[in-house]
Amino acid sequence: MSTSPTPSERERKDKEDRAREAEEQAKLPYKWRQTISDLDIEVAVPGNLRGKDIDVTMTKTHLKVAVKGQEPVIDGPLPHEIHPSESTWTLEPTSSGKEISIHLDKTSKMQWWASVTTNAPYFLDTSKIQPENSKLGDLDGETRGMVEKMMYDQRQKEMGKPTSDEAKKFEMLEKFKKQHPEMDFSNAKMS
Repeated sequence: MSTSPTPSERERKDKEDRAREAEEQAKLPYKWRQTISDLDIEVAVPGNLRGKDIDVTMTKTHLKVAVKGQEPVIDGPLPHEIHPSESTWTLEPTSSGKEISIHLDKTSKMQWWASVTTNAPYFLDTSKIQPENSKLGDLDGETRGMVEKMMYDQRQKEMGKPTSDEAKKFEMLEKFKKQHPEMDFSNAKMS
């Protein structure tokens, strides 16, 4: 018989997992972070390099980042598609040299990435990601409509009133009753 871990056991395991992920990510030759809609990568390079010394290639499904004449720092298929025309890279000065700063615009604004590329040596557990709060206005039209409907239905349930789907079923039944007054609907139940 298996039992669920206690809250303190779950918290300890989560803490260990975060420490392991941080250690694994520190081993990568780049740093990266993401929001639900984009991903940013920073690659430290020597301060004497110029933009013409850098080779960055971005397609919908692949990313390559290299200093010309050297092995790529990143070269592999992306886990999900990006908008290459909306994605950028720059070479910026830092206190210890320069860094290649890459911004990837995700095609799917509803998906967390476990890694920058599918051939990366380490992956994040995306189920543990705590998303930032977003505004309804930031969502695309279809997603916004779905979220607004869910919020409306939740409020209706809290007040003991029918959800939008239940109201629609009730409306259809009433319309059918009016069209067929000869039928007895006294025992009709909605499910």
